[in-house]
Amino acid sequence: LLHTYALGSDVPPDTLMKALLKLAIVAILANATWHLWGVYSAHFKFKDAVQSTTQFNGAKPEQEVRARILDLAAQYDVPVTEANFTLRREEDHTIADGSYMRPVELFPGFQVPFTFNWHVDTLTLPGALPTRR
Repeated sequence: LLHTYALGSDVPPDTLMKALLKLAIVAILANATWHLWGVYSAHFKFKDAVQSTTQFNGAKPEQEVRARILDLAAQYDVPVTEANFTLRREEDHTIADGSYMRPVELFPGFQVPFTFNWHVDTLTLPGALPTRR
């Protein structure tokens, strides 16, 4: 006679609401993953391109290599400027270091700033030519 639920103990839980809530959570996680994947993918592609550039352009002037790195940043949509990276040569090594911040929309309308650091130390071999793929 006296039940803890007003409609009795045999009332099934609202499975539609549970399913919709689970779908909403999955959609939010998928959105965040997609946005994170996009910026991390661009970061690693940029870093690989910088490594290739520094490895096979050892004979070129430093300003030309710097300009190429800035071109790569524009190509991969990475916010790198002349002010936030360094390039130096030590004997046969070319070393490039940089850092940039990029906002990522993890939840619609909610952006979180992510800081990306990169370091490339390549050994330049005399007479080395890039391989064509």
